[in-house]
Amino acid sequence: MPLYIGLVHKDPDSCYGMSFPDAPGCFSAADEPDEIYPMAREALTLWIEGMLEDRLPLPATRTAEAIKADPEWSESFADAAFIIGVDVEAALKAAA
Repeated sequence: MPLYIGLVHKDPDSCYGMSFPDAPGCFSAADEPDEIYPMAREALTLWIEGMLEDRLPLPATRTAEAIKADPEWSESFADAAFIIGVDVEAALKAAA
């Protein structure tokens, strides 16, 4: 089951922000911790819908270890409050 890895950041006095290294341009935010996964799944579903509508291929997903080793994402990975994984198949079904 491939996962889109989401990096979750939290600054003082702000909401939780999420970015997805393998889904360029896809991001989300949540006010409360229990809203993080639903908001991430919704953001990925909308992103996938857009990619499919534009007939663009979905980028391959990587493991958390591969993202951590990527120089473009290593600092953001290290600064993340935590990471999440969103099931690609579930997001694809929701987008269908």
